[in-house]
Amino acid sequence: MNRIGERFEELGKKGEKAFIAFITAGDPDLATTRSLVLELERRGVDIIELGVPFSDSLADGPTIQAASERALKNKVSLKDVLALVKDLRRETEIPLALLTYYNPVYKCGLERFVKEAVEGGVDGVIVPDLPPEEGKELKDFAQKMGLDTIFLVAPTSTPERIKLVARYSSGFIYYVSLTGVTGVREELAETIKPTINRIRRSTGKPIAVGFGISKPAQVREIASFADGVIVGSAIVRKVEENLGRKGLVREVGKFVEDLLSGIRDSE
Repeated sequence: MNRIGERFEELGKKGEKAFIAFITAGDPDLATTRSLVLELERRGVDIIELGVPFSDSLADGPTIQAASERALKNKVSLKDVLALVKDLRRETEIPLALLTYYNPVYKCGLERFVKEAVEGGVDGVIVPDLPPEEGKELKDFAQKMGLDTIFLVAPTSTPERIKLVARYSSGFIYYVSLTGVTGVREELAETIKPTINRIRRSTGKPIAVGFGISKPAQVREIASFADGVIVGSAIVRKVEENLGRKGLVREVGKFVEDLLSGIRDSE
């Protein structure tokens, strides 16, 4: 069990839920990303997903796509993100997962990617365009070296597919709360809770819900029945709103702390 599993176990013993924050690495630059990770930890975030910039981020909506484009303009690569994690490990033990598309992983080489990720201090990897049916090779390398592989369940997933994702996932299962791409939504789907209950019939692994969550009330609602709440686009949008301002890190931290009030109120 690595840092992700340990964090969920620790929270579970206290009857608490995980708040998972996503930010795009290198947006607006790697130094700011480093500061954001430490600030988000200070504000109470449990796990951080670092998005590896990619030109064809098919699962992401316009907000995260724009963040990737800003990072790519600065030539931020998978290699840079791994170096950032290694540097962060000098100061923090917060669980870190990379969200990347398969192309950079394949280009790096699966075994080499997993080895360098683990050696640098990465705890998990999410690859939205790699289905579990095609993920065995990555899963095998990751399992041998202690890297969690986090696969996605969608609202349209069949019972058979839910069982497959549950078998291949480690760390936690990522439930995509809506059909479509990432982005802020005013209302959450009514089907989330019954689907989470359905997933629980196939696995005892933690289930975290993402896509569309942007308000403390929404965080509170999801935390009442899921093991973790993932917020991405709303945080990335706050970064974008503060580009060029000295108080960017502080403003993003305040925003996330407000969201965290939803998860703490539910406990």
